[in-house]
Amino acid sequence: MKILIEQITYNHWANLRLINAAAKLSVEGFSLNVASSFPSVQQTFVHILWEEELWLERWQGRSFIPTLDWKKYPTLQIIQKKIEDLYTNQIQFLKGLNPATEDQKMSYLDFQGEKWEYRLQQMVQHLIIHSAYHRGQLVTLLRQLGIKPLATDYLLFIDNKFETES
Repeated sequence: MKILIEQITYNHWANLRLINAAAKLSVEGFSLNVASSFPSVQQTFVHILWEEELWLERWQGRSFIPTLDWKKYPTLQIIQKKIEDLYTNQIQFLKGLNPATEDQKMSYLDFQGEKWEYRLQQMVQHLIIHSAYHRGQLVTLLRQLGIKPLATDYLLFIDNKFETES
């Protein structure tokens, strides 16, 4: 369980580093359409939030379908608050589990009603990889908008001894 908590803490740290970089954007730059998987920095952050909320629910065995409504997150401050809340809930959930739970299979229904089953550690790893993929897109978007983001490498996180400030 310690490794899962470390991975979620890394994910949170990396998300915050990109939020700190995005804070340098103008209001217009935050929502400006730029060619990518999602059309703006704002919408890419919202997608990360959406999937992290989705996976937290799935870890708990719930087949939750959150709505992906960009308008609920008009500012970076609102996104950061949601990221903080999700992190708190993720850590509370993991700390509340028996350590053997990470190897137990958990099931959920996907959007089409199909049942899927994975070990918790696999689902956490999926969340980490998925968020990292979209953080890479954010790095590209921010660079296109003239912002140089801070590195979010895992070993940099380890070297900083789990600091959450950039």
